[in-house]
Amino acid sequence: MIVTLTPNPSIDRTVSVPALEHGEVNRASDSRIDPGGKGINVARALATNGTEALAVLPSGGPEGHLLQALLRRSGTAYTAVPIAGTTRMNIAVIEPDGTTTKLNEPGPTLSADEFDALLATVDNHLDPDLRWIVGCGSLTPGMPEGIYADLVRRGHAHGIKVAIDSSGAPFTAAVPAGPDLIKPNHEELEELVGRPLHTLAEVGEAARTLVDGGIETVIVSLGKHGALLVNAVAVAHAIAHVAHPVSTVGAGDSLVAGYLRAVCRGAGPREALATGVAWGAAAVSLPGSRMPGPDDIAAITVTSTDTPDLTLSLTD
Repeated sequence: MIVTLTPNPSIDRTVSVPALEHGEVNRASDSRIDPGGKGINVARALATNGTEALAVLPSGGPEGHLLQALLRRSGTAYTAVPIAGTTRMNIAVIEPDGTTTKLNEPGPTLSADEFDALLATVDNHLDPDLRWIVGCGSLTPGMPEGIYADLVRRGHAHGIKVAIDSSGAPFTAAVPAGPDLIKPNHEELEELVGRPLHTLAEVGEAARTLVDGGIETVIVSLGKHGALLVNAVAVAHAIAHVAHPVSTVGAGDSLVAGYLRAVCRGAGPREALATGVAWGAAAVSLPGSRMPGPDDIAAITVTSTDTPDLTLSLTD
């Protein structure tokens, strides 16, 4: 069982256009809506592939009701904490080459009681059958930046591993708490360590610094350059070629889901990373924030190694 916490979920509306022209009327060729938010996406990906998962989220207003209906339709188990505010709606505009422009609303402000109820809901699932807690995504306005650090401490107090995938101040605050897994992208890792990282070697050195500081595993997603895993005993790199990218929305969340599923099934670092990269690449080939299923993942070929070319430039 894996529980995900999404403090700031959304309805994701994806609009496809022939070309996005700034300041002009753009007519969509297609559109779809999906339940959104990084932790929700992780739970959806796991559920789509037959792994037990539960999404914990705040929900309010008409959009909140729609979000819950979409989760039920997708077969994703969830627990929604009622709030007075309205769940946000995010818009992604997709061009034919896969270029994605996102418009994300800030989300509702939670009261202190609503915030406490959200964490209490996670606490209610801290039992021996729980393998991982996954805290993902942005926070609602005014939410304490230490929520993910608190989540790490709560999980560890019960012997449960915790993964964090966020950005900015909440992500930075979570690192000293020592999560078992973090998954920054290239830019987020640069922000964490405070310097540019131009090569795979520099990314590996930065990840190693975080591991030495108490994080068990760091996975850095690198876009078309795949992903790099660093822990105390292993370094692994995996990459997949996507011939026809459709949407990058949810790709990193699918990577996290695939990696965690593989780890729960006993996979080693390189195999688990390759699984995660396959799930992420499969997501890129799908419209909107649709999560990949077994057939989508089986169509992906991944190349992985535990002796990566550290001279690889990440600036092209």
